[in-house]
Amino acid sequence: MTSRTCPCGLPESYDACCGRFHAGPAAAPTAELLMRSRYCAFVRGDAGYLLRTWHPRTRPEQLDLDPRMTWTGLEILGSTGGSAFHTTGTVTFRASYRGGSLHERSRFERVDGAWVYVDGDFLD
Repeated sequence: MTSRTCPCGLPESYDACCGRFHAGPAAAPTAELLMRSRYCAFVRGDAGYLLRTWHPRTRPEQLDLDPRMTWTGLEILGSTGGSAFHTTGTVTFRASYRGGSLHERSRFERVDGAWVYVDGDFLD
């Protein structure tokens, strides 16, 4: 997948985009990039990354991803905060999958300097 565009929708290869966050040495510098990398982790079935980037107070014990789920695209609809200058942020997005879509406003916080997913509200 190294030469293909990253599943998160940005025009870079997976390795240059979300792959660097999934591999571990780099952390997403904004809430939006964390959101994109988490979407990409759902596409790739990377439950370990999803759990690592989930806030400790809301993180489930385990995450069972359905291998039959086919994610088909991500659209970022808006965001608040979430930059290098913030400690909290939200990202509103629509993630499409074969047969439908998920519309959510996700909340993010920094824990020990790193962005993590807290929770979200389904919007439709």
